[in-house]
Amino acid sequence: MNTPVSIFWFRRDLRLHDNAGFYHALKGTSPVLPLFIFDRNILDDLSDRADARVSFIHNSLENLKTELEQLGSSLLVMDGHPEQLWPQLLQQYHIGAVYTNHDFEPYAIQRDAQVKELLAERNIPFYTFKDHVIFEKDEVLKSDGTPYTVFTPYSRRWLEKLDTRMVKTTEGQDVSFYLHSYPNEKHLHNLLKINSLPMPSLADIGFESSSVSIPPASVARGLIRNYDKTRDFPAIDGTSRLGIHFRFGTISIREKARAARELNATFLNELIWRDFYSQILAHFPHVVGHAFRAQYDQIAWRTAPEDFEKWCAGHTGYPIVDAGMRQLNATGYMHNRVRMVVASFLTKHLLLDWRLGEAYFAEKLLDFDLASNSGGWQWAAGCGTDAAPYFRIFNPTEQAKKFDPEFKYIRRWVPEFGTPKYPKPMVDHVFARERCLETYKRVLSPES
Repeated sequence: MNTPVSIFWFRRDLRLHDNAGFYHALKGTSPVLPLFIFDRNILDDLSDRADARVSFIHNSLENLKTELEQLGSSLLVMDGHPEQLWPQLLQQYHIGAVYTNHDFEPYAIQRDAQVKELLAERNIPFYTFKDHVIFEKDEVLKSDGTPYTVFTPYSRRWLEKLDTRMVKTTEGQDVSFYLHSYPNEKHLHNLLKINSLPMPSLADIGFESSSVSIPPASVARGLIRNYDKTRDFPAIDGTSRLGIHFRFGTISIREKARAARELNATFLNELIWRDFYSQILAHFPHVVGHAFRAQYDQIAWRTAPEDFEKWCAGHTGYPIVDAGMRQLNATGYMHNRVRMVVASFLTKHLLLDWRLGEAYFAEKLLDFDLASNSGGWQWAAGCGTDAAPYFRIFNPTEQAKKFDPEFKYIRRWVPEFGTPKYPKPMVDHVFARERCLETYKRVLSPES
């Protein structure tokens, strides 16, 4: 192909609407060829050939491809290692520029640096843009220019920054520049006009269709409006279940943040947590595999594979823990309140390494996000960014009484609850709490 083209590389932004990098590609001087790569560096680490996330990505790409072909273009879908596929692309197409959106995960940084270097050798620019968060790495900093490591002051500054720059919508309304939508629809005529391109099937990339159902990409405004009242009760349909759509960018974070700001401050706060953990990962990449607070890496975690297996299977004898784990195993989802309880149970009651739980969630969660998963697990284990860490130990029985008082959630996932078939608690709460405090104190006390 002699005509110069711009490549837009889809990754965790699988939509045409309000996509920052895609918008800038369309605004460029060359027709845009959309690209997606099934990255073997990621896929080959997945143990489940019916991984629901891969099915979801594949379905989302099919929808994208249909949309693009209705516009006279198509989607180039490749399967392999990016570092090997990009030289092939350079031979096949006359590439004038490459556009994509930022990703601060360690592997993504390394991958993008390799691609950028390869393109630079041919004087091809590699442009990346912010898309999957509202504020990224260096946009919300302390007055001394250092990153926040405690959420509450970060969230205050985040909210303050939101209105420091305002723009008008096409309807004439004032909106934060940081929440405005990119008008991609006005520029779709700049897509490369090509015939339909072949797309590998799930089987072609070594996977099979999953039976796990995916939550819808939209939620009722009433649910968000009442979010602060319903979100802690797992028997109620009171959370958005939008995590997988945020993770893979099938919805716009800017649009949802605008709606949250209008409807419910508590839901907006959840979106601020996403940004917070994303910037923690960007500034402190050691949180992948290591405690944010280095001294916590010295904790003497127990080695008890049989206890870990009981936790994974939901056979701990603590009903709310078991309900959560069984919900996760069956659906790829666990209610947010319950996530805190089961994570606390693994790290505090069983005194098992938080990295075991983090890896298990990474394998099972539909909405797995490296930054949020690491942050959430370290919060539960007390080794993360929280200001008052290790002595917070959830009592699973009290949590069940408070948030599932009629046992509706528990009975749904643990039908043998209340019968002789249900096991006795694998560890006594009072004993486990004391053991945990003593273990942590040995590492964290001033005398140690």
